[in-house]
Amino acid sequence: MKKRISFKQITQLEPEWVKSKIEEFIIEDMPTGDITTDNTISDITLIRAEMIAAEDFIFCGEQFIPLCFPKNCNIDLCVQDGMNVSLDQVLVRIEGYASSILTHERLALNLTQRLCGITTETKKYCDLNLPENFKVMDTRKTTPGLRKFEKYAVSVGGGWNHRLNLSTSILLKDNHLKASGGIKEAIYKIRKNCDEDIPIELEVDTIEQLKEGLRYNLDGYLLDNMTSNIVRDAVSLIREQKNGEEIFIEASGGINYDLIESYAWTGVDAVSTSAITSRAPAVDIKMDFI
Repeated sequence: MKKRISFKQITQLEPEWVKSKIEEFIIEDMPTGDITTDNTISDITLIRAEMIAAEDFIFCGEQFIPLCFPKNCNIDLCVQDGMNVSLDQVLVRIEGYASSILTHERLALNLTQRLCGITTETKKYCDLNLPENFKVMDTRKTTPGLRKFEKYAVSVGGGWNHRLNLSTSILLKDNHLKASGGIKEAIYKIRKNCDEDIPIELEVDTIEQLKEGLRYNLDGYLLDNMTSNIVRDAVSLIREQKNGEEIFIEASGGINYDLIESYAWTGVDAVSTSAITSRAPAVDIKMDFI
């Protein structure tokens, strides 16, 4: 059954947007040039290089690695996004001017290592014993400036993206409620000021809060920092409402790899967890000149 709340999924990265971000990263890394390379390497020196996996992981890089290097470099991707790669496997072959490759290699490695780590961590969660159509979702706890990249990596790993930013969806959290005067007041203000087609999701951390929220025919609930048993009771209350099966329900708050299965089988549609982004370790990738 279609839920009242759905979030746009980041399943591809627009090349022009990627190029603009790469330009930002390059300026950060060499604001006035690469003084080591510029003073040691001839502009006409050609080289071949390989990006090589130094451990096993899930690959993510197909849509941005070719754009990390200038047009005078030839990029040959040896793997595709979502593929399992093994120790010592060649991921990318690069041919071009040595100076260009040297200047851009760290950027390419940093971004690829970070995103492959997120994809690998997400896949680890998604491979658990989970109900059909259950979603392992990310959060906004991402690296500033890298959010779209990181959400794309979650998608590659089989996870689902929560809202991209504060402009795309309404989620009333505890501090909103405290600052606005409570659930009733916050919902009144939203319905007075916003387009009625914009769905409203409410974060609750007690059954009492949930019961109050259920008076207002909301579109979704985030069950925060509840035990799995309390979440199960909360789901029952929500599903008993008129058209309750259409209401989107997620659980969140301290739900890690060891706990997610117990929450997944409570009847929620998703668990949103920052662990797949903020706690994902970067994988080990090296670049060798050959």
